[in-house]
Amino acid sequence: MAEITAAQVKELRERTGAGMMECKKALVEANGNIAEAEVVLRKRGIASASKKSSRATKQGTIGTYIHSGSQLGVMIELNCESDFVARTDDFQELVKDIAMQIAATDPKFIHKEDVTAAVLDKEREIQKARAIAEGKPEKIAEKMVEGRLSKYYEEFCLLEMPFIKDNSVTVAQLIASKIAKMGENISIARFVRFKVGETVAAEEATTEQQG
Repeated sequence: MAEITAAQVKELRERTGAGMMECKKALVEANGNIAEAEVVLRKRGIASASKKSSRATKQGTIGTYIHSGSQLGVMIELNCESDFVARTDDFQELVKDIAMQIAATDPKFIHKEDVTAAVLDKEREIQKARAIAEGKPEKIAEKMVEGRLSKYYEEFCLLEMPFIKDNSVTVAQLIASKIAKMGENISIARFVRFKVGETVAAEEATTEQQG
């Protein structure tokens, strides 16, 4: 496997506008070939999508997904740039797909940057303790923590999750491909997930704590 240099990543980023991590992954997949890596990014929709990522998304739609049996439901606000795109079948399908993703995976955050410092500190503490319990020296355990945090992001941050219909792409990559196809920036504004019984369980836990 070819060694990927910072200069290669920089060049690919300048050519495509994609993020550093996306560029590095594409270069690894293309065995260091910049032209092939650019094709990889274009296939994923990341290259053209990243150029639109700073544009305002003030239109969109609120969609819902109710799982079979009506015990689980999701409401999501997905934004785009124009009402025209918001009404298209492609956009409505994306709304439904992301709502289904939320129903199936129960994410706690949209972006990994949304994870609070307190949550990260707690997770680092847990993962370090796990590594030490596995017999790893403390210095090695500390290095393992960051790698395991990536797994945490994949499990709890919506955009970092593998897409349930195609786990070879993340939700972020799915959205990027739709941005490239529709020609507008798309962003997840907010969502809420309802599950029958969770409110009762939360109330009981609060009562126990107060008692």
